[in-house]
Amino acid sequence: MSAMNFIWPHLLWLLLAVPLLVLVYLWLLRRRKKVTLRFASVALVKQAMGKGPGWLRHVPPALLLAAITVLLVAAARPTAVVKLPSQQETIILAMDVSGSMRATDVLPTRLVAAQEAAKAFIKDLPRNVRIGVVSFAGTAAVVQPPTQSREDVVAAIDRFQLQRGTAIGSGMVLSLATLFPDAGIDLSQITGARAMPGDKLGKADKTKADVAPVPPGSYSSGAIILLTDGQRTTGPDPMEAAKMAADRGVKVYSVGIGTKDGETIGFEGWSMRVRLDEETLKNISNMTRAEYFYAGTAADLKKVYQSLSTRLVVEKKETEISGLFAALGALLVVLAAGLSVAWFGRVA
Repeated sequence: MSAMNFIWPHLLWLLLAVPLLVLVYLWLLRRRKKVTLRFASVALVKQAMGKGPGWLRHVPPALLLAAITVLLVAAARPTAVVKLPSQQETIILAMDVSGSMRATDVLPTRLVAAQEAAKAFIKDLPRNVRIGVVSFAGTAAVVQPPTQSREDVVAAIDRFQLQRGTAIGSGMVLSLATLFPDAGIDLSQITGARAMPGDKLGKADKTKADVAPVPPGSYSSGAIILLTDGQRTTGPDPMEAAKMAADRGVKVYSVGIGTKDGETIGFEGWSMRVRLDEETLKNISNMTRAEYFYAGTAADLKKVYQSLSTRLVVEKKETEISGLFAALGALLVVLAAGLSVAWFGRVA
C-alpha cells in the first residue's frame, strides 16, 4: 500500500480527539486516587483489584483508545494504491509483418523472435482473457478474432506471411475496430488499397464513429500491444490512430524491436533501409497512458512480454480501505472488553 489520502476535516477531528481522550482518562485516574474509602479487610481490596500487576488495568482502556483512533481513521475514508487482479478481458496483439522483419540482427530473425515471444506471453495470461491477433504491413488484417483458445491464437501467429510496407496506423485502427466491433470505425483505408501518408481516417457512420472522449487509459476491459521494427511508410497517421485509442480509453503498449539507428537489409536481390521510429512509439504509449518497451535482442523481447504479462494480470488501483480500518477498530473494541472481563470481572 502507498501513503493514504485522508479527508482533511476528519483528520483534524482525529488530531483533536485522541489527545482529548487521553486527558480524560488521566483525569479519571487522578480523581480515583483522591477518593478515600475504608475497607474492613486488605484482602478484600486485593480481591477487588484482581490478579496480576497493576499496569494491567491500563491495557483495556489503551486498547479502547486505539479502537477509537482506528475508527476515526475509517471515518476519514482513506484510500491506498493496492495491487488487484486485472479486469482485462480482451488483449489485441498488433504485430508488424513487413519485409524488414526478416532481418537477422535479432536472432534467428526479428519475425521468429517476435512469434516465439508472443506465444510465450500467451501462455502466461489467465485462461479467461480473450486474445485477438492483427497483422499489418502495407495493409492490416485480423488473422485471429478474439478467442480464449490458445491453440487458435498460436496457429494464427505461426501463419504470418511477410509483406511490403509498414502501416502502423492501420494496425492500430483495425485493433480498435476488433475491440469495438459495433463502433462504426471506417476500415476502407485499413484493409483495402494502400493510403498515402497524410490521408485522414474516414468515418463510415458518423453517428457511431463520433464518440464522447473518455479519460485516456480508463478502459479496463481491453488493451492493445503494438509490435513493430520500423517506421510508417503508408496508411493513416499513427498519432491520429493513437488519439482514437485515447478517446476510447484504450491503452496501447508499444514494443520496438530491431535497430534504433537504422540499417540496410537485403533479400533476394533487393535492399531497403530500415529504422525504428522510437519517438512515435513512445508518443503513442504516452498519449494512451501506457508504456513503451525496446527489445534489441530475442532475450530482451521475451523479458518485455513477461513484463507486459505481469502488468495485464495484476494492476495497481486506488481504492478505499475504510472497511479494513473499521474491522480493525471493532476487533480492538472486542479485545478490550474481553480482557477487562477476564482480568477484572467487569467491563471497565
